[in-house]
Amino acid sequence: MNRESFAAGERLVSPAYVRQGCEARRSHEHLIRLLLEKGKCPEDGWDESTQELFLQELAIMDSNNFLGNCGVGEREGRVASSLVARRHYRFIHGIGRSGDIAAVQPKAAGSSLLNKITNSLVLDIIKLAGVQTVANCFVVPMATGMSLTLCFLTLRHKRPRAKYILWPRIDQKSCFKSMVTAGFEPVVIENVRDGDELRTDLSAVEAAIQELGPDHVLCIHSTTSCFAPRVPDRLEELAVMCARYDIPHIVNNAYGMQASKCMHLIQQGARVGRIDAFVQSLDKNFMVPVGGAIIAGFNDAFIQEISKMYPGRASASPSLDVLITLLSLGSNGYKRLLKERKEMFSYLSSKLKKLSEAFSERLLHTPHNPISLAMTLQTLDEHQDKAVTQLGSMLFTRQVSGARVVPLGAVQTVSGHTFRGFMSHADDYPCAYLNAAAAIGMQAQEVDLFIKRLDKCLKAVQKEQNKASPVPQASWGDGAEEADIGEVAGNPENVLCDTCQDAS
Repeated sequence: MNRESFAAGERLVSPAYVRQGCEARRSHEHLIRLLLEKGKCPEDGWDESTQELFLQELAIMDSNNFLGNCGVGEREGRVASSLVARRHYRFIHGIGRSGDIAAVQPKAAGSSLLNKITNSLVLDIIKLAGVQTVANCFVVPMATGMSLTLCFLTLRHKRPRAKYILWPRIDQKSCFKSMVTAGFEPVVIENVRDGDELRTDLSAVEAAIQELGPDHVLCIHSTTSCFAPRVPDRLEELAVMCARYDIPHIVNNAYGMQASKCMHLIQQGARVGRIDAFVQSLDKNFMVPVGGAIIAGFNDAFIQEISKMYPGRASASPSLDVLITLLSLGSNGYKRLLKERKEMFSYLSSKLKKLSEAFSERLLHTPHNPISLAMTLQTLDEHQDKAVTQLGSMLFTRQVSGARVVPLGAVQTVSGHTFRGFMSHADDYPCAYLNAAAAIGMQAQEVDLFIKRLDKCLKAVQKEQNKASPVPQASWGDGAEEADIGEVAGNPENVLCDTCQDAS
């Protein structure tokens, strides 16, 4: 209600009571005004009533919610289901216009304002997470893979002679497919082993640039967040190389926002060399439903070019989800989650190390990976290949999600390219292993339950091995390499779990 409405209410209820209610509303409006004026994430999270007031005020600015609106076009925000309308807080028009996802819609001032403030808050959080000099960003209603494709398509117009994308190998399907979908030929740069870690082969990257010619290389497509024993790419060295050869640099930072090490690499890469854009997932970093990503960069004009490359309007759902989440958490709440994630990583590491030693295994030494851990499965692999995949199946059926069991010698063809040792990021990693990650939102009780279930599964597999009579080991070279890993264990989901199936 506005001031006139409150004044009218004083004729029906005691003026003192009405004025008290008016002051209470002003406290909500003060928070909203500060948000719109500063464009930054509030330090402390809002209560739900303030969030709902804000969203309702925005929604009634859209034409589909005007009283007496007369729509005679093909897209008038009509929704058949009231449940669907409520689910979207009656934001029906989406964001952007046909020529620019960041443009303001005349029919949807509220949705446009929602889009602008969301991008502003996300930019603030990126700076808070460690990339202080980021110039611009926007939320796009696509997951990481398609968002990377959008970046590559934007670069196409700048580099018409370019045909190749140099890609230090990371065994996630969507990363590879993002380049193929954009119409480019990925040049896979195999990693080099440094102790247990798999690291960027810088000399191989530079040799590929010189062999193909810089003008024929669209960009270097590097990665921060990844499954151990793969560790983040050497972003600083790659950024310097890109600057020296005048080649764009796109970084897949899928779930790197939650790790200060990954964000530091991006910041340093931009400081000493060239990084054109970095892409991160909304669901992995902000705990919202799958379907959105953030494209960010250090050149405002280039990020605007990417936003204009998006064809047509876009769903406002990812923007709405992340806006509500950030208003709920506040910057202090998000910082707390980042701190807790670091603590959970240390806790998971210590627990997994202790468990691995109890089974004569070891935790791989991957100090450059701040999120993912890997534990060897050499004692299982020495007996039979099936024991490794059996462990993955047992964990899956015991409701352990996200863990990856990686056997030796798996072969997978993705968009015409055959990867040997698939999921291990190398043709010939020396041992089978199990992955687990400490991601944002993880709780200590989840770690404890995972360790308990893994302990039971390992004991069960070992017991079964001891009972079984010796049998010849299956050879991955006898045609078995063409089989899906899951088929070996009789369960298509035993190894290729949710994390690596979609490979986003």
